[in-house]
Amino acid sequence: MRRKTILLVEDNPQDEMLMLRALKKVNLANEVAVARDGQQAVDYLFGEGEFASRAGAELPTVVLLDIGLPRLSGLEVLVRLRADPRTKLLPVVILTSSDEERDRLRSYEVGANSFVRKPLDFSEFAEKVARLGVYWLATNEQPQG
Repeated sequence: MRRKTILLVEDNPQDEMLMLRALKKVNLANEVAVARDGQQAVDYLFGEGEFASRAGAELPTVVLLDIGLPRLSGLEVLVRLRADPRTKLLPVVILTSSDEERDRLRSYEVGANSFVRKPLDFSEFAEKVARLGVYWLATNEQPQG
Protein backbone atom coordinates (compact mmCIF):
# COMPACT_ATOMS: atom_id res chain seq x y z
CA MET A 1 0.00 0.00 0.00
CA ARG A 2 1.23 3.49 -0.90
CA ARG A 3 2.51 5.71 1.91
CA LYS A 4 0.24 8.65 2.59
CA THR A 5 2.36 11.78 2.80
CA ILE A 6 1.32 15.41 2.80
CA LEU A 7 3.65 18.22 1.80
CA LEU A 8 2.61 21.33 3.70
CA VAL A 9 4.12 24.50 2.24
CA GLU A 10 3.55 27.26 4.78
CA ASP A 11 5.70 30.20 5.92
CA ASN A 12 3.52 31.26 8.87
CA PRO A 13 4.65 29.28 11.97
CA GLN A 14 1.26 29.68 13.68
CA ASP A 15 -0.69 28.40 10.65
CA GLU A 16 1.82 25.55 10.30
CA MET A 17 1.30 24.53 13.93
CA LEU A 18 -2.50 24.66 13.59
CA MET A 19 -2.47 22.60 10.39
CA LEU A 20 -0.10 20.00 11.83
CA ARG A 21 -2.26 19.68 14.94
CA ALA A 22 -5.46 19.31 12.88
CA LEU A 23 -3.88 16.71 10.57
CA LYS A 24 -2.46 14.74 13.49
CA LYS A 25 -5.90 14.67 15.11
CA VAL A 26 -7.45 12.84 12.13
CA ASN A 27 -4.38 10.55 11.83
CA LEU A 28 -4.53 9.99 8.06
CA ALA A 29 -0.99 10.63 6.90
CA ASN A 30 2.08 8.52 7.61
CA GLU A 31 4.08 11.74 7.39
CA VAL A 32 3.58 15.47 7.00
CA ALA A 33 6.64 17.11 5.45
CA VAL A 34 6.93 20.88 5.81
CA ALA A 35 8.52 23.38 3.44
CA ARG A 36 8.64 26.98 4.61
CA ASP A 37 9.10 28.74 1.27
CA GLY A 38 8.45 28.11 -2.39
CA GLN A 39 12.00 27.18 -3.35
CA GLN A 40 12.22 24.67 -0.51
CA ALA A 41 8.97 23.08 -1.76
CA VAL A 42 10.33 22.73 -5.31
CA ASP A 43 13.60 21.30 -3.98
CA TYR A 44 11.69 18.77 -1.85
CA LEU A 45 9.47 17.62 -4.71
CA PHE A 46 12.29 17.32 -7.27
CA GLY A 47 14.96 16.00 -4.86
CA GLU A 48 17.28 18.97 -5.33
CA GLY A 49 19.31 21.30 -3.09
CA GLU A 50 19.01 20.38 0.58
CA PHE A 51 16.68 17.51 -0.45
CA ALA A 52 19.07 15.90 -2.97
CA SER A 53 18.88 12.69 -0.92
CA ARG A 54 15.18 12.48 -1.92
CA ALA A 55 16.00 12.24 -5.64
CA GLY A 56 13.70 9.59 -7.11
CA ALA A 57 11.66 9.34 -3.89
CA GLU A 58 7.91 8.88 -3.95
CA LEU A 59 5.86 12.06 -4.30
CA PRO A 60 3.48 13.12 -1.55
CA THR A 61 -0.19 12.23 -1.87
CA VAL A 62 -1.17 15.92 -1.83
CA VAL A 63 0.49 19.33 -1.53
CA LEU A 64 -1.14 21.97 0.68
CA LEU A 65 0.32 25.17 -0.74
CA ASP A 66 0.11 28.72 0.59
CA ILE A 67 0.06 31.47 -2.06
CA GLY A 68 2.11 34.11 -0.26
CA LEU A 69 5.50 32.48 0.16
CA PRO A 70 9.03 33.86 0.22
CA ARG A 71 11.53 33.18 -2.59
CA LEU A 72 8.93 31.62 -4.93
CA SER A 73 5.22 32.33 -4.56
CA GLY A 74 2.77 29.46 -4.30
CA LEU A 75 1.59 30.21 -7.84
CA GLU A 76 5.17 30.10 -9.16
CA VAL A 77 5.60 26.71 -7.44
CA LEU A 78 2.37 25.48 -9.02
CA VAL A 79 3.45 26.61 -12.49
CA ARG A 80 6.69 24.62 -12.09
CA LEU A 81 4.83 21.53 -10.88
CA ARG A 82 2.41 21.56 -13.80
CA ALA A 83 5.25 22.03 -16.32
CA ASP A 84 7.08 18.87 -15.22
CA PRO A 85 5.76 15.42 -16.22
CA ARG A 86 6.75 13.98 -12.82
CA THR A 87 4.43 16.36 -10.92
CA LYS A 88 1.93 17.35 -13.59
CA LEU A 89 -0.89 15.31 -11.96
CA LEU A 90 0.13 15.80 -8.32
CA PRO A 91 -2.90 17.12 -6.38
CA VAL A 92 -2.28 20.66 -5.15
CA VAL A 93 -4.60 22.51 -2.79
CA ILE A 94 -4.07 26.25 -2.50
CA LEU A 95 -4.54 27.27 1.14
CA THR A 96 -4.58 31.02 1.63
CA SER A 97 -5.86 33.91 3.70
CA SER A 98 -6.60 35.74 0.45
CA ASP A 99 -10.19 36.31 -0.53
CA GLU A 100 -9.20 37.95 -3.81
CA GLU A 101 -11.08 36.64 -6.84
CA ARG A 102 -7.97 37.17 -9.00
CA ASP A 103 -5.98 34.81 -6.71
CA ARG A 104 -8.69 32.16 -6.95
CA LEU A 105 -8.93 32.53 -10.73
CA ARG A 106 -5.16 32.50 -11.26
CA SER A 107 -4.79 29.44 -9.01
CA TYR A 108 -7.19 27.44 -11.15
CA GLU A 109 -5.72 28.80 -14.38
CA VAL A 110 -2.27 27.45 -13.50
CA GLY A 111 -3.57 24.07 -12.35
CA ALA A 112 -4.74 24.07 -8.72
CA ASN A 113 -7.02 21.18 -7.84
CA SER A 114 -8.68 23.17 -5.08
CA PHE A 115 -8.67 26.66 -3.57
CA VAL A 116 -9.40 26.92 0.15
CA ARG A 117 -9.49 30.10 2.18
CA LYS A 118 -8.06 29.81 5.69
CA PRO A 119 -10.71 30.76 8.25
CA LEU A 120 -9.72 33.12 11.07
CA ASP A 121 -11.48 31.05 13.74
CA PHE A 122 -9.22 28.27 15.09
CA SER A 123 -11.88 25.56 15.41
CA GLU A 124 -13.20 26.30 11.91
CA PHE A 125 -9.64 26.31 10.59
CA ALA A 126 -8.88 22.94 12.23
CA GLU A 127 -12.12 21.43 10.92
CA LYS A 128 -11.44 22.63 7.38
CA VAL A 129 -7.89 21.20 7.40
CA ALA A 130 -9.18 17.88 8.80
CA ARG A 131 -11.82 17.66 6.04
CA LEU A 132 -9.15 18.39 3.42
CA GLY A 133 -7.03 15.58 4.80
CA VAL A 134 -9.92 13.12 4.79
CA TYR A 135 -10.85 14.01 1.23
CA TRP A 136 -7.39 13.99 -0.37
CA LEU A 137 -5.95 11.03 1.57
CA ALA A 138 -8.94 8.76 2.16
CA THR A 139 -11.63 9.63 -0.41
CA ASN A 140 -9.93 10.86 -3.59
CA GLU A 141 -8.64 8.24 -6.03
CA GLN A 142 -5.52 9.30 -7.89
CA PRO A 143 -4.19 7.86 -11.14
CA GLN A 144 -1.60 5.14 -10.62
CA GLY A 145 1.68 5.98 -12.20
